[in-house]
Amino acid sequence: MLPIIASLIPLLGSVLEKVIPNTAEREKIKAEIALKLAENETELVKLFAAQDQGQIEINKEEAKSNSLFVSGWRPAIGWICAFGCAWAFILKPILDWGVILAGSLVKLPELQTGELMSLLLGLLGMGTLRTYEKFKGVAR
Repeated sequence: MLPIIASLIPLLGSVLEKVIPNTAEREKIKAEIALKLAENETELVKLFAAQDQGQIEINKEEAKSNSLFVSGWRPAIGWICAFGCAWAFILKPILDWGVILAGSLVKLPELQTGELMSLLLGLLGMGTLRTYEKFKGVAR
């Protein structure tokens, strides 16, 4: 039973004690409410499972596509993140040093690394899931 539903049952019991003085009748109503909550929970779980399965099917179809706009967006985002990290942490500092040595006043562009790192860390998390799939032998 979901924690929120499980926490509702004792609350319902205390409310029912004030409204229904007969213990047998109160327990019967409490059991009926618990049954209805459990049925609703089952329906909710089925709904979420169906949504998850639908998303899995969409992901499968995207992965089959030969179009880079459909199946290539994840790798493209990965390469953008890789270039952004390379620029921010390797190339720009070295080029800044070279510009200073050359005596130039050119200011090289800076990237918003906070947003870039949020995107990259999200992708790495998804990469970890992919590694887990390969480890379990469910990857193609």
